[in-house]
Amino acid sequence: MIQRPTYLKKLIQFKDNENIKIITGVRRAGKSVLLMLYRDYLISKGIPKENIVYLNFEEFSLLKVTNQEQLSELLSARLSKDARTYLLLDEIQMVDGWQRVVNAVRVSYDCDIVLTGSNAHMLSGELATLLSGRYVEIPIYPFSFKEFLMAKNIDSDSRTVDAAFLEYEQYGGFPSVVLADKQIKDTILSGIYDTIILNDVSMRANVRDTDILRSLVAFLSDNIGQLVQPSKVANTLSSDGLKTSNHTIERYLTLLENAFLFYRARQYNIRGKDYLKTSGKYFIVDSGLRRNALDHHPGNYGGQLENIVYLELIRRGYTVNVGKLDTKEIDFVARKVDKVLYVQVTYEIPNNKHETDNLLDIRDNYEKLLITQRYYEFKEIDGIPVKNIVDWLLEDE
Repeated sequence: MIQRPTYLKKLIQFKDNENIKIITGVRRAGKSVLLMLYRDYLISKGIPKENIVYLNFEEFSLLKVTNQEQLSELLSARLSKDARTYLLLDEIQMVDGWQRVVNAVRVSYDCDIVLTGSNAHMLSGELATLLSGRYVEIPIYPFSFKEFLMAKNIDSDSRTVDAAFLEYEQYGGFPSVVLADKQIKDTILSGIYDTIILNDVSMRANVRDTDILRSLVAFLSDNIGQLVQPSKVANTLSSDGLKTSNHTIERYLTLLENAFLFYRARQYNIRGKDYLKTSGKYFIVDSGLRRNALDHHPGNYGGQLENIVYLELIRRGYTVNVGKLDTKEIDFVARKVDKVLYVQVTYEIPNNKHETDNLLDIRDNYEKLLITQRYYEFKEIDGIPVKNIVDWLLEDE
């Protein structure tokens, strides 16, 4: 198993905390591995194996556990009131009504509870009502570029780092893809993509017309970095022969977000300090999946770079929005506690144009940054730092 020290550290920080820990993220991002790493950590700290209950609800032996009665019976046979139990439940959303059972376990037993799930919907509804203020979410993502290098045993000071980034940009950071031989990477990505679309979106939400869903994913993937309005998307797909409606597109966008396939960055009015009601931008969870959705045609290199920057910012714990300053756009307004970072992203800096101009119009004193894919000898423009994407990804967070 490849170590995920950043995520494991977060779990350990909440060990023996009364809050339920919920690990969320797209399918195959490493949630199950993180849960097993946590189990190994507990054993290394002297916790008896019999006090650790690990259940994966996608395993064949547990496929028949589909409702709260069956789950309650299963856990009753494994839990004891004589000792503290570490309860690790993988892909718990496979069981209907799991929320009530988990809450009852929390109330009735001395348990440290960790759950994983591949759908954001599990954090709403009944769970939010039953466990309000009693759970903490730990989002997990495919490998960052640092993790990618670590998995492939590439030194960050190596001359091969730039070539490694091009591979990361092309195939993304899903662990099983990173570790696979090049000739089967696309096959694995295609399997992950189909599983997310068919299982995590279509089957769970009873989506019958998967052609529209797949076309929507392709549209979003091809328009990374562009503002998306459901009405325009519906018109575009309809003109291509796929009759659909605003309501359908809005529903499918929500489903794609719930499956952690796409993330939405809202528009933020920097001068007015409020959110705009217009639609935001959508970013895909992995650049390899983006390429798969576009039938292996890369294109839109600027949008692809913007997508990588967005994902890295949310990995680092920022809340990320798209900035609007009068008629100008700031690619990202990233916030974390009392810190604000304005980021502009460009594949290369065009001649006779300063990509920092929009940043300079922001009159506050928060940090500003320009990220490019090309290397430049200069390190700043008008006092604003200019960083190459590889250098920025390798910085300490």
